[in-house]
Amino acid sequence: MDGFEVQRKISNDVVILNLKGYLDAHTAPQLEKALQTCIDQKEYKIIINFENLSYISSAGLGVFMGFIEEIRQHGGDLKFSNMNPKIFRVFDLLGFPNLFEIFDDERDALNKFNSK
Repeated sequence: MDGFEVQRKISNDVVILNLKGYLDAHTAPQLEKALQTCIDQKEYKIIINFENLSYISSAGLGVFMGFIEEIRQHGGDLKFSNMNPKIFRVFDLLGFPNLFEIFDDERDALNKFNSK
């Protein structure tokens, strides 16, 4: 099985977390740490780019649910971008498009943050 990586970059005041590999129960703590770092640094505008993510389990999905309330309480949001069809199907089956904005392209998600 492949590993998992979270690469962080900042564009204006938006944090972009690029996910790569397999996000499951064993690797979810890495994503939790990355999101907690954002909160600790008072960075509440976050884009999760799924372009290089090849697998996500329910544990990975749970990480987003665990952080969204706190992020939104501080006036921020989590936006998702660049999901391949397989990953999107998992999110869609669980109703995540009703809870999170999902964009085809990272630039579109950035524009949404910058238009507020």
